[in-house]
Amino acid sequence: MKGLKHLQVWIPYAVSILCSILFIYAATSKLWDFQNFKTQLGQSPILTAYAEWVVWLVPLTEYILAFLILADRFRLIALYGTLGLMTMFTTYIVLVLNFSDYIPCTCGGVLEAMGWTEHIIFNAFFMVLVTLAILLSTPKLPPKAIPT
Repeated sequence: MKGLKHLQVWIPYAVSILCSILFIYAATSKLWDFQNFKTQLGQSPILTAYAEWVVWLVPLTEYILAFLILADRFRLIALYGTLGLMTMFTTYIVLVLNFSDYIPCTCGGVLEAMGWTEHIIFNAFFMVLVTLAILLSTPKLPPKAIPT
């Protein structure tokens, strides 16, 4: 039983470190090649109208989540934020793939080398990990006594 409790602490922590590394890498690669990122977002069939503020909002959100997820106090809310962001990224990919003639790649670095199917699988893998971390991090309420 002690081993299970140990996993309940370490799995969310390990997932948090992985997500933090992913977000720091992703945000930095976007800012490193900012002009390319901005141009590709501007060409997005879905985000064109919002590209001017999304180009700053995405890396900023990634950095904020990357740091909040490492703090015990903010981990659970940051895990929910991470799941939401990964869901939005994945939904965006699916929408662009299914409803657009032009498919810009706004990823940078190693992630840019992935095909779209691999990218969806990669995102889904992280979404499963984050969901597991959320489930293990959520405080368990004691069972209610049944009134007699």
